Amino acid sequence: MKDTFLRIERFTSGLAMAGACAMLVVASALGMYQIITRFVLEQPAEWSEILIRLSLIWMVFLGIPLAFRQGAMISVDVLYRWSPPRLRRLLDWAVALASLLLIAIILWWGWDYAVRGQVQTMAGLESVSMFWGYLAMPVGALFCIVGIIGNLLDPQRHELETAQ
Repeated sequence: MKDTFLRIERFTSGLAMAGACAMLVVASALGMYQIITRFVLEQPAEWSEILIRLSLIWMVFLGIPLAFRQGAMISVDVLYRWSPPRLRRLLDWAVALASLLLIAIILWWGWDYAVRGQVQTMAGLESVSMFWGYLAMPVGALFCIVGIIGNLLDPQRHELETAQ
């Protein structure tokens, strides 16, 4: 059961990271496009700024799950280093539960914002609903839940290895 969940978690984390990387590529390409149209052609494309902002929001919310999976989000390094192994496991559970609570709040309110934002449009891109911007919160939160549970089942402490 644990191995199956971790396999699913690896797939979902990889999917989230691929999405985050794709959004970075989109933001970079649109940024270059915006520079060329504004300063070279002197014909600014207003819609590109909104899409850059939207892709950066999606990039962040799709990148956060991998940080949770690697144990790099809520850092309690000093307590973890000074604690005996039994207390470390308790600390892992406390951090995971606090993180899950925060993510549950983001999931709940993110979905509420997305539903309420269906009737709004993006300034400069009137054909796109704000639903797609707000949807990044609950989608990222769902990926985070899987990453948090994955880190609880198979802890990874990359930040502790590089800390000084």
